Formats: sequence, C-alpha cells, structure tokens
Amino acid sequence: MLFLKNKSKLIRITTIPLSLEKLLENQLKFMKRFFEVTAVSSDDQRLQEFGNKQGVDTFHVDLTRQITPIKDLKAVVELYKFLKKEKPSIVHTHTPKAGIVGMLAARFANVPIRMHTVAGLPLMESSGMKRSVLIIVEKLTYSCATNVYPNSKGLKEFIIKEKLTSKNKLKILGNGSSNGIDTTHFSPNQVSGIEKRQLRKELNITKNDFVFVFVGRLVSDKGINELVEAFTEMSKTHTNSKLLLVGPLETHLDPLLPNTLNEIKNNEAIIYAGFQTDVRPYFATSNALVFPSYREGFPNVVMQAGAMGLPSIVTDINGCNEIIRSDVNGIIIPVKDMQAIYNAMKKLVSDKSYCNKVQVNSRQMIEKNYSQSELWNALLDEYNSLIELKINA
Repeated sequence: MLFLKNKSKLIRITTIPLSLEKLLENQLKFMKRFFEVTAVSSDDQRLQEFGNKQGVDTFHVDLTRQITPIKDLKAVVELYKFLKKEKPSIVHTHTPKAGIVGMLAARFANVPIRMHTVAGLPLMESSGMKRSVLIIVEKLTYSCATNVYPNSKGLKEFIIKEKLTSKNKLKILGNGSSNGIDTTHFSPNQVSGIEKRQLRKELNITKNDFVFVFVGRLVSDKGINELVEAFTEMSKTHTNSKLLLVGPLETHLDPLLPNTLNEIKNNEAIIYAGFQTDVRPYFATSNALVFPSYREGFPNVVMQAGAMGLPSIVTDINGCNEIIRSDVNGIIIPVKDMQAIYNAMKKLVSDKSYCNKVQVNSRQMIEKNYSQSELWNALLDEYNSLIELKINA
C-alpha cells in the first residue's frame, strides 16, 4: 500500500447526509487518517452532527433530490467557489444529484482528480422525457469526471450498453459495493438474547413467529406494494408469520399506493418500526430479509442481513444478484412479481430444511466476498495511485 508524506485534501459529496451516515458508514473516519477530509451535503444541522461524530470538516450546500434547475445551478456556483478556495486533490461524489453538481463544480474549479461512484441509476426505471433528461445528466456527470466507479458488475455493463461513457473511465473496486460490510459490527453475536426477547415483546412477536424483515426506504420502487400484497395473501394461511418494515415512510417521492398504506396501518401481522439508527436488533429478531427492489447499485442492506445470518429474497437486479446465489444463501425472483414474492416467502416458511440450508450459508458468503477493510484499502490505494500519477505526469 502506498502512503504519501503530506495529507492531500479529499472532498466527499452526497446529496443528503443519510448517505454519508449509512451508505458510507465510518468510511470518512477511516480516510481521515490519510487525508484532510471534508464532507459536503445538504441539511446543515445533520451534516454538522455527522462531521462531529466522524471527526471530519463539513461544508453545507443546498442540494435536492428532485430536478430543480435553478437551485442546482446555485449549488454548482457555491460549490465551485468552495473548491477554488480549498484546492483539493480529489473530489469524490456519490448519488445522482451530488454527482452532476459536484462533478460540474470540480471540473470548472480544475480539481485534478474527479471521481464519481455509481450506486444505482434512477433512469433504469424511468421512461419518456424524464429518461432522456436523466441520460443527459449522467453523460454530463461522467464527462466531467476523470474516473467513474460503478459499484456492481451489472451497473458497469448497463453503463457500457447505454454508451454513457468510455470503458476506460470505468472501474469496479474489489468485488463491488461502495462500503463493504463490517462483519464484526454486523454479527449475530452483537445482539444478546435479552435484547432480542425485549424487542420481540415490544413488537408483539412470539417465539413461534416467522419474521420477514424489509429494511430501507418505504417507496414504490423498493417493491413495497408487491411485498405487502404478497405477504397479506400468504399470512391468511400462515398465521404465524409477520412482516417487519424498518425504514422511513417517504410520501413526497415515489409514494406507496393507498391500499398498501392502509394494509400497513391495519394489518396486525405487519409491523412498521420506522427509521432506526441501529438495524442489527431488527435483523436479529427476524428470520429472513425480503428485498424486492426494482433497481439498486450494490445494496448494503442485503450484505448486512447476510452478515447477521439471514437468508434473503431479492429481485434479479444489479448488486442483489451478485450478493445472493439462488438456493445457496437466498432466493432470486423476478422484478415486480407479487406471485414470485409470495412463493418465495411461502417456501421459507413451509420448508424448514431448505430455510436452514440457505441460512447457514448466509454469513460465510459475506465474510468471504465483501470484507469492509479490503474495500476501504482498495479505495485508499486507488486514491493514492491517482495522486501519484498526477504528481509524475
């Protein structure tokens, strides 16, 4: 591993602080050992709290997740001025909006190394004029970047197929993922039997219940409408099953159907736990993850569940179909297929020997392929190698 004598400035940008907190959990704290790190995002108060916890500097920019041209242009100008002042060696962006704003500002400010990680593409589920606009935005983002890092093989193949950028700009670090998984932190041993029993009591879950858990944003493109419909049907014949939903209910972007919201509210077998800062007890209280998302980059949730010893039901999409091998550590199903979700859940509940087999393999496959320390060191090596190339150019 290459270490430089003087710390270079590294700017990491996401649209919202939640991405820094969860998708890149503790990564900036690690990088602080080798760089002068500044985290850039929206929501000034939450961003400052993140900076204090991680021991890194912060800079607030008013970024939105919607298409807001005037606000976005103002953000580019504000960020450009900040970068001209700071003169960082590297600007590294994540998420689509932070990508276009950050890469434009960094290009105008002549930042030498401009890196963008692709961890999911909304255009994959878009059509018509919106899709055309999103393609233009992605192409512009990648053209301003010096290096582009899809975090899964599927995303890389999609980018090449759609001709969003040249192949020589693309690279996957390690086996994929943006952050890897800390298998010491995400371990069944981290949650005591007392904690599990207490949480089950709070959630009205009995020791005989089979608990399916979903962790993430409760929005349509995570497959929640199909999941709730499938579970509602299955629970009619498997009354000892529960569905545990852990995550924020977002009503302003991609809201759930009214029927789905009504079922979540009124079905006693569906437990809505809301957003949780520590999801480990909820995994430890459950028997299997159900993650029927329409699109992903490389989902941390599936790795976390595996590290906690849970088999997963996932859709056949980027990232998910790389972490999960069907009938080995979970089940892969088609996208937007309520019946497939129903059949997969029913199989895990009904076939104990099958469920035990995929459960046993879950943690060891994560430990083997997605160690967080290896991913962090791969990224550190990439940073230092790029800096060294610029020095010697």
